[in-house]
Amino acid sequence: MTLFRSYADDMLLMDWLQDKIWPMENHLTGNDVYWGSLLGIAEMIRTGTTAFADMYFFMEATARAVASSGIRAALSRGLTGSSAADGKARLDENSALFDTWNGVENDRIHVMYGPHAPYTCAPEYICSIVKEAARKGAEIHMHLAETKGEVADCLKKYDKSPIALMEELGLFELGTLAAHCVHVDDKDMEILRKHHVRIASNPQSNLKLASGIAPIGQMLQKGIVLGLGTDGASSNNNLDMLEEVRLASMLSKVKEDNPRSVPAKTAIKCGTLEGAKAIGFDEVGAVTTGYKADLVLYDLKEPEWFPRNDRYSLLCNAASSHSVSHVFVDGKLLYENGEYLTLDYEKVCAEAQRCAERLSRA
Repeated sequence: MTLFRSYADDMLLMDWLQDKIWPMENHLTGNDVYWGSLLGIAEMIRTGTTAFADMYFFMEATARAVASSGIRAALSRGLTGSSAADGKARLDENSALFDTWNGVENDRIHVMYGPHAPYTCAPEYICSIVKEAARKGAEIHMHLAETKGEVADCLKKYDKSPIALMEELGLFELGTLAAHCVHVDDKDMEILRKHHVRIASNPQSNLKLASGIAPIGQMLQKGIVLGLGTDGASSNNNLDMLEEVRLASMLSKVKEDNPRSVPAKTAIKCGTLEGAKAIGFDEVGAVTTGYKADLVLYDLKEPEWFPRNDRYSLLCNAASSHSVSHVFVDGKLLYENGEYLTLDYEKVCAEAQRCAERLSRA
C-alpha cells in the first residue's frame, strides 16, 4: 500500500477503505505490489526497521522483494469473504505461499494466515482458515477491535466483542498476531492474556484515521506481548518506527493521565524485542548471545543526542531516524551511511512512481 501514500487522507477508516482504497486495489497487479513492497522496504531499512509483518495480496511478489532485499518478514495473504469459491481461492493462495516461502532465506521469512477482520470474514470462513492453518502448523495475523464501529457492529450482530468472537471460533489456539486492538475492555484483555495473543499496536495510523488510542500501558501491565507497527504508508503516512516508539510512550501518558506510563525504555522494548516476539521471531530484537544479528546503529553526532544523560530517553524522546547509519539483518549489512547495499534505490523509486501513475489513471 506504499503506492497509495498521499492518495486518500483525512477520512474515517471505513470511508477510506470503501470509497478510496478498495476500488483502487482492484486494479493492482503483482508487478505493482513487487515495486510497492520494495519501496516500503527501502523506507523501513533507511529508518532502522529490520523486520516487519505484512498482510496483503500478490504476496508472492512481496516475498520476492523480501528475499532480494535482505530484510526479515512475516507475510500473510489477506483473506476476505466466505467459504464460497472466491474465499477458497484466496485461502489456497495463502497455503501456496506457506508451502513455498515459510522458513526460507535462513528463516528470514515466515508465513502466517491472514483473515483480514471480523467485518470482512464470515464466521464459517474464519473456521475454515483456522482449520487449514492448524493443518499447516501456521499462525494467524488479523485486524481486531480497531474502531468503535467495528466493536459496536460485532456486539449487535453476535452479542460478542470481536475478541470474544474470535476466541469462540478458535482463532487464538494457533498463535495469533492481532493488529490494533484499540477498543478493548478488561474482559477482552483477559482473553488476549490467557491465549498469549500478541498485539501489533499502530499509534500514528490510529490517530490519523481517528480510530482512537489503544490502552498500551494497561495491556503491558497485564503481561500481554505488545509490539509496535506503522500500519501502511497509505494510512500513516510513513513507515518510521521511531515515531511509533515516541507516540506509544506519549499517548499512553495521556490515555492514563500518568506521566510514568510506558517510560522510554519500555517503549523502545516494544519497538525491538517485544515487536520481534509479536510477529513471531523469538531470536531477534536484542543484542545478546544466541540471538540473530539484526542490528541498527545510530550516529550520535547530531545536537539532539547531547547531553547524554539517558540514552534510552534520547532515542525515544529526542532522536530522529535520520541518525540511522548502519542496518544489519542476520549479520548482513543492508545499509551504510546513506547507501543501500542490496537494492537499487533509484530504480525502486522510478518503478514505484510509474506504477502509482498507472493506478491513478485506472
